[in-house]
Amino acid sequence: MDLENSQKAVNELVPRVHELLTHQRTREARALLVQLMEPEVADILGDLEPAEKAVAFRLLPRDEAARVFAYLAPDEQERLLHGMHSEQVGPLLDAMSPDDRAEFFEELPGQVVAKLLLLLRPEERKQTQAILAYPEQSVGRLMTPDYLTVRPDWTVQQALDYLRQHGRDAETLHTIYVTDEPGKLLDDIRLRQLVLASPHQTVESLMDRTIVPLYASSDREEAVRVMERYDRPVLPVVDRDGVLVGIVTFDDVADVAAAEATEDIQKMGGVEALEVPYSKITLTRLIRKRGTWLLILFMGEILTASAMGYFQDELSRAVVLALFIPLIISSGGNSGSQASTLIIRALAIREISVKDWRRVLGRELVCGVALGLLLAAIGLVRVLLWQWLGWQNYTNHYALVAFTVAAAVAGVVLWGTIVGSMLPFILILARLDPAAISAPLVATLVDVTGLVIYFSVAFLILRGSLLG
Repeated sequence: MDLENSQKAVNELVPRVHELLTHQRTREARALLVQLMEPEVADILGDLEPAEKAVAFRLLPRDEAARVFAYLAPDEQERLLHGMHSEQVGPLLDAMSPDDRAEFFEELPGQVVAKLLLLLRPEERKQTQAILAYPEQSVGRLMTPDYLTVRPDWTVQQALDYLRQHGRDAETLHTIYVTDEPGKLLDDIRLRQLVLASPHQTVESLMDRTIVPLYASSDREEAVRVMERYDRPVLPVVDRDGVLVGIVTFDDVADVAAAEATEDIQKMGGVEALEVPYSKITLTRLIRKRGTWLLILFMGEILTASAMGYFQDELSRAVVLALFIPLIISSGGNSGSQASTLIIRALAIREISVKDWRRVLGRELVCGVALGLLLAAIGLVRVLLWQWLGWQNYTNHYALVAFTVAAAVAGVVLWGTIVGSMLPFILILARLDPAAISAPLVATLVDVTGLVIYFSVAFLILRGSLLG
């Protein structure tokens, strides 16, 4: 079943679950819910009324409830806990995976986290506190300590016996890690290697010592880049001494990649990163997030009005020039937005770096000239054609007006391309987030300078005729 059909099926089940709970047919409701996958159960709970949500959640087996809980939105998780007794909350949190539990605790006030930690078993509390001790947005906050290790001097048979005994406690069995006695990471081995090897071989004989570790203190974006580069479903996490402290799996990295991409897109759209889903953010916070950038952009556009005021004499003598202002500034803004979006994304995924700015500038100069000439030719034909067909009268100097528009479009498009491609590099050198130079901001800057280019070109070409 594809995602669309699956979502449709879930939506159709919501009224059924509501009906069963309303008539207190809890056994049937439980039987229906346990047949579904955890994300689907979470979707159904999200569409139920608060009281029904709490009842349906309590119907789930403890381990499944913990997995479903991890798929719920943070505010729904918090509301569910508020409606539960302490003796119910502790086992639920204990059953969660350490990384999911730590992610949930990140969203809660400190005093609430302190109370919830006391409800955990000592071992689970220690694991959670260790993860929360790492900086926010670090790989350490992303990892789970549920992994399996073997020793290099073990035989393959010993390693397989160990996996059978302890494999239920691991997040994944795809990769097994080899460590020495102090816990230092030596290598990783695929389960396939162990299964296909002779039982009498040593683990060390399977090692190639080509490991790709992450450091717990690194930014979590590093996990995205490394996993993408080396195509690994799971990566080991080590401390500064090389001691294995956890693993990061592909599903956690996928969540990070989606979150980072969302943040970059929001910034490039002229909005501060929302940090929470759009449907969950309060109106006050949404207005503040959007208002900051709109204020900055509005102040920039005031400069556009000032630029037009500076050239008001030229406008009064050649009113026809005003007809093409939207065409000119939109062409420059669009070309700048294109360039900035492409460069910001290329920088984000490390296709290019700051040292490549000269190569980028050369490519964008060629693109800017080519695109500028293309649009200029269209603009030239547009003015001449409308004049010849009698659809518009651009004065007796219409040919000069046409060349003015064409030259201005070519210049503004070239300038917009240069500005849009170079501003991200400038921002990085200033140690700021390149995504913060959003496409709207680039467009605003090009609007102001585009007017200056337009009227300067007009003055040079039309001096002695319309601007005589």
